[in-house]
Amino acid sequence: MSVREGILAILTLGPAYGLQLHSELASRAPHRKPVNVGQIYGTLERLSKQGLIEPAGTTDDALPLYRLTAGGREESGTWMRRPTVDALPEWTEMLDQVLITSSIDAHAAKSVAEDYRRWWEGDLARTRTPMIDGSVTTEAHLARVAREAQAVAAIAWLGSAIAALSDYDSSRALSDVRPKRGRKARV
Repeated sequence: MSVREGILAILTLGPAYGLQLHSELASRAPHRKPVNVGQIYGTLERLSKQGLIEPAGTTDDALPLYRLTAGGREESGTWMRRPTVDALPEWTEMLDQVLITSSIDAHAAKSVAEDYRRWWEGDLARTRTPMIDGSVTTEAHLARVAREAQAVAAIAWLGSAIAALSDYDSSRALSDVRPKRGRKARV
C-alpha cells in the first residue's frame, strides 16, 4: 500500500496518533496484510520533514497527534480525486485508492473508480486489437491474454464498487476505539 497516501487521506478526517493511523489503515484497506507499525512512524517522520503534516498536540495520555498542513491537504485531495492511470495501474494500489477514499468521501471514490474503469475499458480495447505481425511468440500471446484477463477483472470489480458507492455512503469518521498500545511521548 502507499502508506504515505493512505496516512494523508486518513488525516483529512482530523488529527490522529501513530497507532490510530495504523488501525485506520488496516480497517479501511482490509484487502491488505497489516502494515508494520514502524513503517507508520517512519512515514510520519518523512511527511513531517516534507512539510505535509505537523504536530497537533497530544492525547490525554501523551501520545503525539499529527495533522495535515495546507500542502498535505492539497496532496491528499489530489490522491483521493485523481487515479494514477498514465501507465498500467498496479492492482493493489488501485484497490487502496478506491477503498480508502470510499471510507472518507464516497462521492470522490465513485469518481475515481469511474476514471479507473474508463482507463481499463480503453486498455481492454487496445489489448483486443489484432497484432499486425503474424509471428507472435508464445510469451507475447500469453502476456496479452493475461493483460486482457486483468482488464476484465478490473472492469468487473470497479463496476461493483461504483454500484455499491451509488447505493450508500460508506464514509466514516476516525474510530474512537483506542488501540491497546501507542508510542509514548519522548521525555
